Amino acid sequence: MGKYFGTDGFRGEANRVLTAQHAFRIGRFLGNCFSTEDRPAKILIGKDTRRSSYMFEYALAAGITASGGDVYLLHVTTTPSVSYVVRSEDFDCGIMISASHNPFDDNGIKLIGGNGEKISGGMIEQLEQYLDAAEDSLPLATGVRIGRTVDYVVGRNRYIGYLISIAAHSFKDLKIGLDVANGSAWEMARAIFNALGARTFVIHNEPDGFNINRGCGATHIASLQALVKEKQLDMGFAFDGDGDRCIAVDEQGEVVNGDRILYILARYMKEQGMLPKNMVAATQMSNMGLAKSLEPYGIAVSETEVGDRFVYTRMVENGYTLGGEKTGHIILFKYATTGDGILTAIKLTEVMLERKKKFSELLEGYSEFPQLQINVRVYDKDRVIADPDVQAAAGAEADALGGRGRVILRRSGTEPVVRVLVEAPEMDICRAASGRITDAIDRKGYVDSGKEASSDGVF
Repeated sequence: MGKYFGTDGFRGEANRVLTAQHAFRIGRFLGNCFSTEDRPAKILIGKDTRRSSYMFEYALAAGITASGGDVYLLHVTTTPSVSYVVRSEDFDCGIMISASHNPFDDNGIKLIGGNGEKISGGMIEQLEQYLDAAEDSLPLATGVRIGRTVDYVVGRNRYIGYLISIAAHSFKDLKIGLDVANGSAWEMARAIFNALGARTFVIHNEPDGFNINRGCGATHIASLQALVKEKQLDMGFAFDGDGDRCIAVDEQGEVVNGDRILYILARYMKEQGMLPKNMVAATQMSNMGLAKSLEPYGIAVSETEVGDRFVYTRMVENGYTLGGEKTGHIILFKYATTGDGILTAIKLTEVMLERKKKFSELLEGYSEFPQLQINVRVYDKDRVIADPDVQAAAGAEADALGGRGRVILRRSGTEPVVRVLVEAPEMDICRAASGRITDAIDRKGYVDSGKEASSDGVF
């Protein structure tokens, strides 16, 4: 990870960590980088519903046009839609303004290359050097070379049409709940599922700039569970702020997280001959039960570092077609180059219809180890990870578990958070072990007392 850009872009509290000045200079860099003597840069921008997203959108657009590039605005849309439009319509790059599942006061800038993949490596290094430069050395466009801004909502509409075209079945007579997290998918998800014939029940679809992800969406699943049970729905799907995650709920109100989604899709795709090498890419945070549950079907799991970027890289390098994270980032490489929550929901619904089973029955044969993840908000996550006392506490718990479980201590790539994950034969053991590790972090004074630690539970 770089100084500014982590595993999922440049992210932080708006106008404290990530400022309008940063956005303007990022726009300046990209406009200059992709413009040539023969043609201006062609750059796509999408945003989520946070109040600050508008500020960053205008700052980026100003920087790009000042450097001679043309800006195409998708307005409020999902990250996967930006990826789709960039790669299908010959854009130089795309920008998504979002902090994904983070609270509203955070925001982020994700850069997507012309192939629909997240930009990393050399270009990010050059961009970070430019952001740190004392003076802006890039030339300003003048006269006819000054760029323009174009309303491009048609691109979002084409993406909606693309997702609708993927479905091979009518969803008629299905009752489906949708929690759109007051975020990017707030209009799009309902429109797509209605077009496919489903009877939709939508919650958290009144964004006001401040309520994105607040007690809702893929990280707060309880209200969707309640909706599914109250309305006796066939299933429910929850998305995050930028629409690249999906967590499902079956007809009984039980959570179907990313690991369980991978299990369902892997079994189906193997039967259809669509799972090359019978492999699935998943991160080290996935439950050990995923690999063990897939073994009887001749399917193996290739473990990666945490982050959908690492999952995607493993898939490309090895020709895999399915990968994802427990958090609900699911990559279906035949259709997309990034996680896509709505696409995942469509494919899960298709599997259920083809199997002629209830949603809960798709998990037959799946079992998992008790697992608990605690997210500790801290002042300096790098110091926490390097602290010998914290390392000793984590090591002691891992030694105590032996081969009966595992302990993972890692920094978040997108938040000021250290994640403590414990997997063990019993949940009480998970709670006790994770509690002793978090106590060690607290004793050293790292915990941000202004922010409460949160538990991801099964997510």
